Amino acid sequence: MLRYLIGSLLVMCSVMICAQTNSTGDNRSHPRLDRVKHLKDFQVIEFRRYKIKEGERERFARYFESYFPEAFEQMGSIIFGHFFERKRQDGFTWIRGFHNMDARAALNQAFYTGPLWKEHALTMNERLIDHTDVLLLQPLSPEREIVVLPAVDPVTEEKGAQGIVVAQIFPVKAGSVEAFARKAEETFAGYHAAGARDAGILVTLDVPNNFPGLPFRTDGPYLVWLGILKDNLTLEKQFKPLAERASPALSGTGLLRDVPELVILDPANRSRLRWLPEAAR
Repeated sequence: MLRYLIGSLLVMCSVMICAQTNSTGDNRSHPRLDRVKHLKDFQVIEFRRYKIKEGERERFARYFESYFPEAFEQMGSIIFGHFFERKRQDGFTWIRGFHNMDARAALNQAFYTGPLWKEHALTMNERLIDHTDVLLLQPLSPEREIVVLPAVDPVTEEKGAQGIVVAQIFPVKAGSVEAFARKAEETFAGYHAAGARDAGILVTLDVPNNFPGLPFRTDGPYLVWLGILKDNLTLEKQFKPLAERASPALSGTGLLRDVPELVILDPANRSRLRWLPEAAR
């Protein structure tokens, strides 16, 4: 009997530990995921929404992902992902991270005066209408940092990045970010239960721009929830109905300045942020 009780307790403890591990995303032990564990602690994040000339968005994306992701990684930054916005045929969004503001200034100075940008700047800029719709953000907490997924494998992922990334942008009243984050936790847990993998929760980083050549918006604060969905069925049948019901309730907290914006993002071919079966979080 005693042996049975001890065994039962051990099983219960194991279940509890697994549940805690799954809730925080610390169960990432697949070999591919192990190889990116050093890519962490990006505390300054740019959520960059570009407007591209008509008919040029796919070309812009191919140039972008051919030349730049590894260059930024080698310099100490990271491109978390890059996407096509569904509701905007001219919308190209990418998310970049730096370890801190000093690194942002130094890295951008080096990159935008360096040989790679000098070679390809004209190719990119002649397809670009606007690059100023940028939110400067930071993780809500260490547990809510953006997940860094492995680069797309050109051999085993022949179809390129799969899945859908969703960003829900909440314009929060000044001084209310933490209160709103607490109110929204139940909603975000519901998204997870509806099939969304948590990819990060970010809030406005209110600091002076130390690289004026790349402006960012100062109309915050904002809270941005990021999630990854497997496919359109999950998006249309599970996630969107839940998000549409949640939006009025969250607006009803009195903590928002305006209605939330739901941004549906299709990963470009080499986007790190994508649906990856082994990256459950």
